[in-house]
Amino acid sequence: MFVQTGVHSCVQEITMEKRWSAVCAMLLALCVYTILAAEADHNLKVKPGVCPRRHWGSGLCAEFCSNDCDCPSNEKCCYNGCGHECIAPYTVKRGRCALPQGTAMCAEYCYHDGQCPGEQKCCRTTCGHACSEPC
Repeated sequence: MFVQTGVHSCVQEITMEKRWSAVCAMLLALCVYTILAAEADHNLKVKPGVCPRRHWGSGLCAEFCSNDCDCPSNEKCCYNGCGHECIAPYTVKRGRCALPQGTAMCAEYCYHDGQCPGEQKCCRTTCGHACSEPC
């Protein structure tokens, strides 16, 4: 009887090892699939445009979105200084800004290129930002 119990116990151990191996293999496959699906999904959720520069301080400390797909129409999921929220993007116009020019008054006349007329870009001045012709 003692020998039979040993053989039976040995068979149970081998069966348990096979089950755990199968469980580990399934978990590994699930992890790899999840990572690949998330990476492919992320590539599809990036909308065109650029998140606007923050004006000052930080926004609400809440996560209203996690990627662009969570946002309506053409809005993008942007960092607001503390959390993320859906914000209308702006388009960066062609060209570069010249070296900062002095202005009579320190002010933010623009925050992004989309606020400037025609081909003008929103460029840094010696004390703020203003629309100017690109170089």
